[in-house]
Amino acid sequence: MNAQGSRATLLLLPGLACDRGTWAAQIADLSPDVDCRIPEWGLLDDLGDMARHALAVCDAPRLWVAGHSMGGRVALEMWRQAPERIAGLALLNTGHQAMAPGRPGVAERRNRHNLLRIAQRDGMRAMAQQWARGMVHPAHRDGPLWTSVLDMLARATPQQYAAQLQALLRRPDASPLLPDVHCPTLLLCGAQDSWSPPQRHRDMAAMMPAARYVEVAECGHMSPMEQAGAVTQALRDWLSRSA
Repeated sequence: MNAQGSRATLLLLPGLACDRGTWAAQIADLSPDVDCRIPEWGLLDDLGDMARHALAVCDAPRLWVAGHSMGGRVALEMWRQAPERIAGLALLNTGHQAMAPGRPGVAERRNRHNLLRIAQRDGMRAMAQQWARGMVHPAHRDGPLWTSVLDMLARATPQQYAAQLQALLRRPDASPLLPDVHCPTLLLCGAQDSWSPPQRHRDMAAMMPAARYVEVAECGHMSPMEQAGAVTQALRDWLSRSA
């Protein structure tokens, strides 16, 4: 609930090649209390355009915005474009810096394009079998959770994957923006997230005046799916604080 007693609008932003499946547990748990909306990125290939799309598809004057991975970067772009509409930000398993210069950037571009070639040649599920293995905690790499991650990534098309890769490769540096984010902010990371490690989130939290950092145990990059209960509780606490 917001301060006026009406239901708050919570935008849940998926990451690269992901969809509402990332947030299935949170949607089920939070929907009785808040109006959950999940935008689709389609073939958008720019984080700023994704932010404009998310702002345009929801007419609520005030938004609570939670973004996972690439979705966290989109959430920061939403703040850049319309801070007056953002009541709170939750940034999960994400980052804030542009692509690194020199060899690290070259390596990132090469690795991402290699995965794209697999998706184009063999399909998204074949690509996901390789890509997702490094994104989840070792204890979660078999069984229903693993299948759910693969099923979700397989629902995306290689064309969507290519467009979103382009958006990430051209990502802006959001570092100068962070000290100006004064709304209640949650920084959440899995303790074993090797893609967007905990120290990055602690660094972001230190730059953001209204941020709280939460680290989730036994969890990799896909925290809303891997540790759904802990993530949902962190979101509830953040919503209560920002309301």
